[in-house]
Amino acid sequence: MKDNNQLALLATQLKGELYYRDTASDQTMLLAYSTDASVYQEKPLAVAIPSDINDLKYLIDFARKYQTTLIPRTAGTSLAGQVVGNGIVVDISRHFNRILELNVEEKWVRVQPGVIRDDLNNYLRPFGLMFGPETSTASRAMVGGMIGNNSSGLHSIVWGDTRHNLISAHVILDDKSEAVFEQLNEATFFKKLLQSGREGDIYRQLNELLTNEQNRADINSGYPKRSITRRNTGYALDILSDQSRPFNLCNLLAGSEGTLAIVTEAKLRLMPLPPQELGLLCVHFADMVECMQGNIVALNHRPEASELVDKYILDFTVGHPTYKYNRFFIEGDPQALLIVEFRGRDANEAAAKAMALKAELIAKGLGYAYPYITGAEETNMVWDVRKAGLGLIRNLPGDSQPVNLIEDCAVSPEDLPAYVSDIQQLLKEEGVHASYYAHAGAGELHIEPFVNLKTEAGKRTFRSILEKTSSLVLKYNGSLSGEHGDGRLRGEFIGKVLGEKVYKLLEKVKFIFDPNGIFNADKIVNTPPMDANLRYDNNHNRAEIKTYFDFSKEESILRLAEKCSGSGDCRKSEITGGTMCPSFMATRDEKDTTRARANILRQFLTNSTQRNRFDHEEIKEVMDLCLSCKGCKTECPSSVDVAKMKAEFLQHYYDVHGASIRARLIANFTDSQRLGSLVAPLYNFVINNRFLSGLVKRAVGFAPKRSLPMVNGTTLSHWVKKQRSGSMGGKRKVYLFSDEFTEYNDAEIGITAYKLLTALGYEVVIPNHVQSGRTFLSKGFVKEAKKIAHKNVMFLKDLITDETPLLGIEPSGIITFRDEYLSLVDKDMQQDAQRLAKNALMIDEFLLAEIKAGRIHQEQFTVASRKIKLHGHCYQKAFHLVAVTEQVLSFPSNYSVEVIPSGCCGMAGSFGYEAEHYDVSMKVAELVLLPAVRNTDEQTLIAAAGTSCRHQIKDGTGRKSLHPVEILYDALLK
Repeated sequence: MKDNNQLALLATQLKGELYYRDTASDQTMLLAYSTDASVYQEKPLAVAIPSDINDLKYLIDFARKYQTTLIPRTAGTSLAGQVVGNGIVVDISRHFNRILELNVEEKWVRVQPGVIRDDLNNYLRPFGLMFGPETSTASRAMVGGMIGNNSSGLHSIVWGDTRHNLISAHVILDDKSEAVFEQLNEATFFKKLLQSGREGDIYRQLNELLTNEQNRADINSGYPKRSITRRNTGYALDILSDQSRPFNLCNLLAGSEGTLAIVTEAKLRLMPLPPQELGLLCVHFADMVECMQGNIVALNHRPEASELVDKYILDFTVGHPTYKYNRFFIEGDPQALLIVEFRGRDANEAAAKAMALKAELIAKGLGYAYPYITGAEETNMVWDVRKAGLGLIRNLPGDSQPVNLIEDCAVSPEDLPAYVSDIQQLLKEEGVHASYYAHAGAGELHIEPFVNLKTEAGKRTFRSILEKTSSLVLKYNGSLSGEHGDGRLRGEFIGKVLGEKVYKLLEKVKFIFDPNGIFNADKIVNTPPMDANLRYDNNHNRAEIKTYFDFSKEESILRLAEKCSGSGDCRKSEITGGTMCPSFMATRDEKDTTRARANILRQFLTNSTQRNRFDHEEIKEVMDLCLSCKGCKTECPSSVDVAKMKAEFLQHYYDVHGASIRARLIANFTDSQRLGSLVAPLYNFVINNRFLSGLVKRAVGFAPKRSLPMVNGTTLSHWVKKQRSGSMGGKRKVYLFSDEFTEYNDAEIGITAYKLLTALGYEVVIPNHVQSGRTFLSKGFVKEAKKIAHKNVMFLKDLITDETPLLGIEPSGIITFRDEYLSLVDKDMQQDAQRLAKNALMIDEFLLAEIKAGRIHQEQFTVASRKIKLHGHCYQKAFHLVAVTEQVLSFPSNYSVEVIPSGCCGMAGSFGYEAEHYDVSMKVAELVLLPAVRNTDEQTLIAAAGTSCRHQIKDGTGRKSLHPVEILYDALLK
């Protein structure tokens, strides 16, 4: 296949979108879809985003006519390369995402395949129902992908897998005909056999295959032992041929990885919400095999879940910007941790079950610590460590990285101690270490060996480990794949584990449904070698890349990009919440994910033949909608900091192409505002006049609907100089950082902050400093930001200490000291920059510390009642500071604060001003923030620390929001 003329013909027939040409935009999409969460990479021929069923049928027709294959894709979190290949990727995540029908009484729901599992359960929660299977990727995993892989998750021992909960499915077959797979009784099955057309052919041929006595004998002897619930190797002929079950082709469809038909609708079985009272017994072990023995004991107590977390994962939570807070329950230095969940009608019932297990473990000498965790927030923090396992271990330094390889093999839980012991010996012989985690209760451990796939020796080890492990799986009559599927990774070894006779039956099943290879060819059967098309096959151009930022902490900018595991945490929706990734939440385009940005940057930094490897329009395209919100720095388990990489890229891009006038104007925002403040009345008249401001916006390239920031007639620093020196109460001295936004645009907020601090008894001094450099960083002028960082560190290094901190009003300004400065300054200034960063605080942080120290008292504030809704700035969220602001605003005795569950406001500095970004900016704001503000009564105050956030709220709702210091000063008894 297929030349561009044929693909162009396809494009004219689709109502949806098709990307295939050699334009930068199309190439960006093709590269973004060339990987998933596996170790594989292969550029597709095209990416189709169909809008309806007619588009899907036309794609099937095209694939048959031009002999190519369709690769159905939803979230793209497959670990075995299921959605990677040289065909047409069909992304159904954007348009096939509706919940169609709910039947509360009968406990079922009909959905399209692009519905996200957690979003579905959010919809079902008010009805007291839920869809049970919950992968660790449930915040972005979609029903179609869950069917394809027969996903299960950490509660599968009670809630079952997707196959168990799939009642029926609407599908399109290879001839474009539609069919419904559902439970059949004897009479309806007989009707199917007599039915004409493609569907009837399928039933007749399957019936012939399944009624053959030799085939049945081969199936019974070849498939894993019945006690293994995680059985996902090949097609589920063992379940389809089980005469104790009603005949339902959904049993075959689940786990078929999109190779048999395209699912357009699924009817799912629901379950009542489980008891809310739960507790986690977190059993600490000094040895992995001992932990597996403890798991057998745990299962006798009928828990809801029994999950493993090993030392590697726990160690990577140490110092992690998010997960370091999740370590509160860890005692000592366990080699393995077994998290056992119990639920009950009340807290006492759950606790009694847990204590019974604890008593038996102690009696048998298993484990050394047994903390019991309760409370929704605390238990979620524990589970989040488990769910982030794969992403966390991607923080391993060096080129030997955890690989998806034997992570999906399953055995009976009673075999786990011996199996783990054998695996440990196997890996020792191979000379590699591994991380062990996940579904101990179901007999499936995610074992991730650390292998260097950038070397030929590493690739040989990669193959050798799977070859030897497949022998162990056969030894224990286990399942080669438990929930992640075979894909192109394990397909090569299915015949070895199930037997060649069964493998021939699997090939026949594929032929019965899809003789022309239209649906996801070369997955499960007839797969390429498991070590072909690896992500690092083209790894011969890895010369050192010089950067302006210091990436030594991350090893290099390339290693930082490579840390992306593809797990897709950046694809969650606004319903799940969080900050990462705001542009994807608005557009639902794969190219706008953190994952796509990291992967495309990685591909060009590895394979570019340009002298300047950053000089590629495709990188510019994929970075365009990055709002530099820093959500990925902390919400991504691997801490893939795209905001930092974007700034680095832009500087290198400017080095070749130069920067636009608008980019330079924005970067030099401080200069324009300084000049504007000198003629403030005239400046403000121009920007408030519709005609004159319109001329300015058109000239600069700003959105016509966007209002421009006004300047103050006096600057904050000038106002402070005119105040009396000294404090009113003799307390400590603090230094106030007058950032570029507060100095010129929000001087009245800075003045209020000064008044608040002095009224509370502090001596406030604005030290000699320059702007923060935030405007330069936001537009990628890293060389200029580096000069600013050096100046500020030199100005402040001898002034700022634990006793005399630097306080910031604008989050984006002060947090620059704690973030970018540390990798901007030269090595001889590193220690000074680190000390400065340690003591550069948001004013909220300082006030809370003083409250806790007893130096600020509740009696100093009003007892009047106020309600406040708080929107946190992205950088506050990235540095876990929203809760600090919430606590400070709640300090007046009758002030109640509700945090708006918003992500980014969408303004993101200059992003929301730029004409081409205005619509996306507003879409981001409309996800959560603006509706929440509109639904707030006028008596409730809206709080927002960021100047961009306040501007977005005003433009989007007409509502004025207040900086927290304004609210606190108003509450102060003066």
